[in-house]
Amino acid sequence: MKSNALAVSITEKEKRRRRWCKEWYKMRYRFTHEHLQRTLQATEPDDYKNFLRMDNDSFETLELIRPNIEKQDTNLRQAIPASQRLSITLRYLVTGMDLEDLKFMCVVAPRHLDLIIQETCEAIIRKLKENIRVPRTTEDWKKVAKEFERRWNFPNCIGTVDGKHVEIEKPSNSGSYYFNYKKIFSIVLMAIVNANYQFMMVDVGANGRMSDGGTLKNTNFWQLFSESENKLNIPEPCELLESDKKFPFVLVGDEAFQLTPNFMKPYNKAVLTDERRIFNYRLSRARRVVENAFGILSSRFKIFKKDIGLHPDKTRKVVLAACRLHNYLCEKNKNKYIKPGDIDIEEPNTTVTRGAWRQGHQLLNIERVRGNLANEAKRVRDDFCEYFNGNGSVPWQNNCLI
Repeated sequence: MKSNALAVSITEKEKRRRRWCKEWYKMRYRFTHEHLQRTLQATEPDDYKNFLRMDNDSFETLELIRPNIEKQDTNLRQAIPASQRLSITLRYLVTGMDLEDLKFMCVVAPRHLDLIIQETCEAIIRKLKENIRVPRTTEDWKKVAKEFERRWNFPNCIGTVDGKHVEIEKPSNSGSYYFNYKKIFSIVLMAIVNANYQFMMVDVGANGRMSDGGTLKNTNFWQLFSESENKLNIPEPCELLESDKKFPFVLVGDEAFQLTPNFMKPYNKAVLTDERRIFNYRLSRARRVVENAFGILSSRFKIFKKDIGLHPDKTRKVVLAACRLHNYLCEKNKNKYIKPGDIDIEEPNTTVTRGAWRQGHQLLNIERVRGNLANEAKRVRDDFCEYFNGNGSVPWQNNCLI
């Protein structure tokens, strides 16, 4: 009796060992989310857009990555189609769903989901690499500056800069390496954004303990930006409208960054005058663009609203892919991708109606960087301040003093 029971036990173990796939995974063709996706495409285009955060035309155009993610059928199993691999990845980014939960929607094992998502994100990063790029010529920089002046009344601004914490689950054996002052584990997404909420430069992966200023200074962009040879082809200083002074082309950011002749930040609250308040107001109009870009990104891709349970190297790919998709959708169909309630709206009296993304959400500013402010940098900021309070003023700016 004992030997029979042992034989039965061994046989059951062998069966479990031989089973390479759960039975319900084999019925993917019956239960996959693609059935719902096709139904939404045919009957409910608005729900379809909410399902993937893009319309069908944008989804089909994005299938340009197909050659990079397509797999061949084998004698043992059918490959998951490229379109399904793409929609799986988009649903992961859109929902932020844990892989153990996502498997029930996609009918794919978590380990395989992880592989699909990583491969698809890599393909998106490669194929959409031109969607995020630093301007390459002097004329390109001038176009960026003209758009900032037209939309946000800050002349010679060539980008707004900020950093965002991307929350992650604590990696194994990492100690406090990714632990930041907000008492969460994170990596930093550092970005430069143009006047239309599009990323021009992103850097992802610095541990959350680093400051915004420190993270920016460690990027390849900043090394080029700081060099005297002007390898980025940034335009030479020029006179502004109705001014005989020459003003450099500048980036703008918040107090976390160091003031330099080519990087403007607000005056400290302790030294404010009415004129400096107006400068801070004008700078904040431009600076809010990068905050709203992060807000749009988080609203569209809920992966940013949860702790990402992947290794930091994998998380970096996910974040980079989402940023490229953001730019892709901004260019493809901006009016449908960015809704009026998603961004800050400024009223004529300078009151700001905060975008929906700010509710229950806060951009995580990191510890402030303090350094010696060069006299040249102070002079440039004072010149902008004087200009904004003189010939470069806008009719409504004094409302910020009320």
